[in-house]
Amino acid sequence: MSLPMRPTLRQIESFKAVVELGNFSRAAESMQTSQANLSHTIRDLELVLGARLFDRTTRRVDMTDAGRAFATGALAGLNEIDRAAEYVRDLSSLKRGLVRIAAPPLIAGTILPRVLREVAAAHSELVLRIEDVSTDIIVEQVRSGRCDLGVGTFSPGEAGLDSQPGLQDSLMVFCTPDDEFAGRQQIRWAELRDHQIITLTRESSIRLLTEFGFESAGLPLRPQLEVHQINTALSLAENGAGIAILPAYSLAALKGRSIVARPLVEPAIVREVRLVTARDRAPSAATIATRNILRRVLREMVPEVV
Repeated sequence: MSLPMRPTLRQIESFKAVVELGNFSRAAESMQTSQANLSHTIRDLELVLGARLFDRTTRRVDMTDAGRAFATGALAGLNEIDRAAEYVRDLSSLKRGLVRIAAPPLIAGTILPRVLREVAAAHSELVLRIEDVSTDIIVEQVRSGRCDLGVGTFSPGEAGLDSQPGLQDSLMVFCTPDDEFAGRQQIRWAELRDHQIITLTRESSIRLLTEFGFESAGLPLRPQLEVHQINTALSLAENGAGIAILPAYSLAALKGRSIVARPLVEPAIVREVRLVTARDRAPSAATIATRNILRRVLREMVPEVV
């Protein structure tokens, strides 16, 4: 059994022009075609529908009952298509859009506020939403589509993710301005012997890198204090509880704090902060624009110290 023919978009647009203008000549002009072609298109539509749509006299064009019935549904549908097309064009031209960003708490609290301001200034109709979560949750949020963009340090080749470099990050010593390390340009891991060390807990990849640094220098790591959050470690270091071993992007949280930071060398432990999107979904124009701004802000707020 063959399926019934459907009206074409061109036929519905021609029908709409006649309905709105009430005249085949003016309708043909609005459709940029001849009156003969327009009349032929309307006749084809009537054949598809099996009903006459207009009663025509020398002075006027009136819709039949069938024409009015068709107009009720078809013109509303055409308006929905127009609205949908306009919405998509707005997305492509960044006149609207939503970008959900997943980031570690420190980046969410220091880097992303500036990103929010710059996105609002450049693309006022875009909406950004922020999830401040741990790295493993960032990966899952982006992979599942609950977030559009993630930023952080990730394992190489994370399944289901495409990544782009953000900046080179390295481990540093954070201490008070009167600490013996404050006047140095850089600090060797071997020089940390007998110092009170503040580290993150073992759940953090930063802690694993810290352990590697101590092992490379032939030193045991016996932290004075272990905390979960970078901001907590910074507050403890600022108050003289010890020296904190933290990533360079912690520099973004130093505004107004009485803390100095110096790079750790021999070895210099470098990792990459990356921007990730889901591999099986093409990023929207809004996501791409936000990602570009985020990358620039990262590099401006966190100097690469190694």
